[in-house]
Amino acid sequence: MEWQLQDAKNQFSKVVQKARHEGPQVVTVRGERTAIVLSAHDYDTLRAGRPTLVDDLLGGPAWDDELADAVDARSKTPSRGVAF
Repeated sequence: MEWQLQDAKNQFSKVVQKARHEGPQVVTVRGERTAIVLSAHDYDTLRAGRPTLVDDLLGGPAWDDELADAVDARSKTPSRGVAF
């Protein structure tokens, strides 16, 4: 079902209940689809099996020995002077 933003704001509990029992609810602004209200179950189903940002960062390419050595060999002092 589509809801104009003002109607969705005024009847938010109804929008949420319909999302829980009937499926996603579309919210429009000036006739343009702007947001979707999902039940927690639908959201969890949508996100299931997708990697998180942490998974993506940790799952990046492995560092070869040359790159690891270069990182370890870099200067440990700041590259810019610190003014006090």
